[in-house]
Amino acid sequence: MPLLAIAALGIWLLYRYWQERQHRRQPYIAPKARNWSAVPPPPAAPVHRICLVGDLGAVATDGPDPVLNLLRRWLQEAGPNGTVVILGDNVYPTGIPPMGNPRRAAAELRMNVQLDLLREFPGQVVFLSGNHDWNKGRADGYAYLLEQEKYVLQHLPTAHYLPPNGCPGPVALPLADGLVLIVLNTQWWVQNGPRPLGKGQGCTASDSRQPFVQLRSLLEQYRGWRVVVAGHHPLYSNAMHGGKFTVKQHVFPLTAAHKKAYVPLPVVGSLFPAYRRVLGAAEDMSHPRYRRMRRRLLQVLRQFPGVVYAAGHDHNLQYFNRRDVHYLVSGSGSKTAYVEAGGKATFVHEHKGFFSLDYYADGQLWLDTWEPTDAQGTPAPAVFRWAFATGFTQQQTEAPTPAGSAA
Repeated sequence: MPLLAIAALGIWLLYRYWQERQHRRQPYIAPKARNWSAVPPPPAAPVHRICLVGDLGAVATDGPDPVLNLLRRWLQEAGPNGTVVILGDNVYPTGIPPMGNPRRAAAELRMNVQLDLLREFPGQVVFLSGNHDWNKGRADGYAYLLEQEKYVLQHLPTAHYLPPNGCPGPVALPLADGLVLIVLNTQWWVQNGPRPLGKGQGCTASDSRQPFVQLRSLLEQYRGWRVVVAGHHPLYSNAMHGGKFTVKQHVFPLTAAHKKAYVPLPVVGSLFPAYRRVLGAAEDMSHPRYRRMRRRLLQVLRQFPGVVYAAGHDHNLQYFNRRDVHYLVSGSGSKTAYVEAGGKATFVHEHKGFFSLDYYADGQLWLDTWEPTDAQGTPAPAVFRWAFATGFTQQQTEAPTPAGSAA
């Protein structure tokens, strides 16, 4: 019986390897969307543009970086009618440590190359935090988060670091007539150790469930607007944090800890992906804390068809449309990782780059994919573009001012 099980596992791994070879690093587009290039965007210029780029924490600091140079081109095109949303994991591996830590200088350098690029941008800049910015979720992570927020606002005072003070949020930031960004600190729900909560620490929520009630209230108040909700953690993913692993990770599981640790551990090695899929590390969808946060957030978003939810975390580009809500993963700002084709996804690509949202005067909202072809950031020909059915019609031109909104 064990021999049969081992043989079956070997056949399955070979089949999976063949599947991976068919699409690895190739864009996948679901059949329903394969005519995307036949539908051009509106001829008029967008009223506002949003760049969604995550996981910039490993950008090059000793030479040209392809994504930063591509982002520079986007910034020049967007101008004052643009907003850049940095979706967290801004500094690898552990965010910005407190002063005196030997890793502090390298962390500041990683952040500085981003801030230097954004300093001359006349539009809005919004930073979110991810698990790496909270010292990879360790118990002292809140101190690291505060150091990063203070550093960003000190060196780029015009930026927003949202939600402020590490609070869970939500925070609303109107971007244009009929367009609003709502930011959540999803790391708050999966973080170990101290986390801010309550008015005494500058937060609008007093318990872990209240942010979802406040989010529902915000979405009601902005009904009739195009709404983009941003958080670091995806709600759908065909990649590692969604329980998808490569054959290499089954056979050589130690490479997850060290790139060159090619010690073959077949069968035993499959226990690690199985654990990540069923129980999960703290940063995985299957982990109980992440699972609860995801379930509650989905319960709210599903009541508002047309909302866009944007995240980073997994190092690839992904788009899902589930129950008329749009889910983006834009986490390949400095790294790439395996993403599985098919499933519930409309589009996936294992490639560096980011997503852009273009908002038009007639209310249309278009997704565009930006990918570099070289270190100078030369844009690749478009691999995917899509018009979102938002489900909204603009009913007001002045933004409401609910509690928790950004100044």
